[in-house]
Amino acid sequence: MVSAVPTDLYIAGRWTSATSARRFSVHDPATGLEIAQVADSGAADAELAMAAAAQAQESWGATPSRVRADILRNAFDLVIARRDDFARLITAEMGKPLREAQVEVDYGAEFLRWFADRATAGSGSYAASPDGKLRIMVTKKPVGPCLLVTPWNFPLAMATRKIGPALAAGCTVVVKPAQLTPLTTLLLTSVFDEVGLPAGVLNVVPTTKASGVVDPLLRDPRLRKVSFTGSTAVGQDLLRISADRVLRTSMELGGNAPFIVFDDADIDQAVDGAVAAKLRNMGEACTAANRFLVQSEIYDEFARRLADRFGKLHLGPGAEPGTDIGPMISERSRQDVHGLVRDAVDSGASVLVGGEIPAGDGYFYPPTVVAGVSADARVAREEVFGPVAPLIRFDSEDEAVALANDTEYGLASYLFTRDLTRTLRIPDRLEFGMVGLNTGIISNPAAPFGGVKQSGLGREGGDCGLEEYQETQYIGTPTPVANT
Repeated sequence: MVSAVPTDLYIAGRWTSATSARRFSVHDPATGLEIAQVADSGAADAELAMAAAAQAQESWGATPSRVRADILRNAFDLVIARRDDFARLITAEMGKPLREAQVEVDYGAEFLRWFADRATAGSGSYAASPDGKLRIMVTKKPVGPCLLVTPWNFPLAMATRKIGPALAAGCTVVVKPAQLTPLTTLLLTSVFDEVGLPAGVLNVVPTTKASGVVDPLLRDPRLRKVSFTGSTAVGQDLLRISADRVLRTSMELGGNAPFIVFDDADIDQAVDGAVAAKLRNMGEACTAANRFLVQSEIYDEFARRLADRFGKLHLGPGAEPGTDIGPMISERSRQDVHGLVRDAVDSGASVLVGGEIPAGDGYFYPPTVVAGVSADARVAREEVFGPVAPLIRFDSEDEAVALANDTEYGLASYLFTRDLTRTLRIPDRLEFGMVGLNTGIISNPAAPFGGVKQSGLGREGGDCGLEEYQETQYIGTPTPVANT
């Protein structure tokens, strides 16, 4: 499968080597072995990609919405037809279990279908001004050439979640995929090439030197928008550079999701939700539950049941039948997660299951439950990004809300309760862009995805996702007077 994937840059409708002729290695996190070499872009390649996007913008922006929609829908059909190929590739370069990779293909492809439908929905308005002197016409126009910077953890879905609305709105794009997982984006690019996307509309520039590609693009006067998914620290740097040109920005940044379980919750449902919210993608997701706040009356039972479930999961290579939890993306990530666990233990917490690095090849870390964690422990303050569930006890509703909101982040949160009034009351008090109510999975292409505080700006998915790539234009004209 890997050998059939294009590994060059894609600029102006052509596969091409990097100007420098450099290439870089992509590794399988289950073994640490190289599986491919990909062209390594530099500033000169970024300029060529931007030139192609700028040249194609006027034509693509004027393309009828039905044509844009058909291209997206045809791309959706082709991704689904190649579901197994995409899934095997995702597993090979990112590590997640094959059946979970198949779920990502379905999820990622759905962004193409959703935005294909939205492309032809139409927008704008025509109305008389209140004083009757003007006719007010409001239209939506494409923002213009966009830079899309995608992360490694969902290599297909994070690409389609940005490319889908940009193309539907009539924007051309330059995509900078993650260094660790560029192959899936390149395979997706071949799909767009096959379905007849015009040259220059989509350009892809993998690189090992992100700043060497991204920084000059942000300063290019032809660029109109940047959309970034990644760490808050990097997002802040991009916002600083973008401010000089007042660029339109979408930022989906870090998270520290609380998972709140009240004593009236259905514990079986809460444990199921906890496993899904924590271990999806091996915990390497910005929406992953990061802190488990459990009411004292059920704390011990919840901890026992969660540890039992975690302990029964099979850790192994994603392509191996029966694997529940694949490897982490890198040795550095594994060491970071293990360091948070050891710090919690040194501060008095206890490991109920997991917590040790297994012997052998690959970057594996077992599902881990840590009980007796203090609210100020590093594992409760930092984004874990791994299969570790720290448990924190609370007594009252006010305490739970205070603990949940005590973070600079505000992306996802989770709430488990059977009290109807509480289900209506607590979300209003939570400082998060998304709330999972009695569920551990909330991502959906039809829903607005995004956070508040230092978790970012803007929304992806839903109608909001399309609006991120549109400018509003107002046209005023005198009220027509009938000839008499």
